[in-house]
Amino acid sequence: MAAKALKTLWLLHGVNLDMLGRRDPAVYGSMTLSELEAYVARHGEAHGFTVRSFQTNHEGEFVEKLHQLVVDHADAAIINPGAWTHYSYALHDALELLTAPVAEVHLSDIENREEWRRISVIADVVDVRVSGKGAAGYLDALAALAKLTTGRPQP
Repeated sequence: MAAKALKTLWLLHGVNLDMLGRRDPAVYGSMTLSELEAYVARHGEAHGFTVRSFQTNHEGEFVEKLHQLVVDHADAAIINPGAWTHYSYALHDALELLTAPVAEVHLSDIENREEWRRISVIADVVDVRVSGKGAAGYLDALAALAKLTTGRPQP
């Protein structure tokens, strides 16, 4: 019997997330971005995913990556757009194009931080939202996306 093919999950990180491990560990944890990506990748296979990662500090590049996921028919995505979460309607519009399920994840509890951080302009175009659970929030997102992609026809 042939092994079941894994689905592709994109792990997309936005502005300032390349500074994880240096940026206020009390808020964002001590894991570096590469450690976080490895952590998610290790757990991804158990949920049926091959994990690919991308990070940029340039909003246009982030939008172009989302466009590429549309063209390539990505199976699922976890995004942490950083501060773009709170004001980027360009990101919102790009996410509307995706047919794959998307999870919005934040390491910190954005609902209990500064007033401006409590706003997510992408909340209505994502399927799952996880906030304030640190790196473990990414595992919650993996589990939720695995359920959403089970039995989904491949394009």
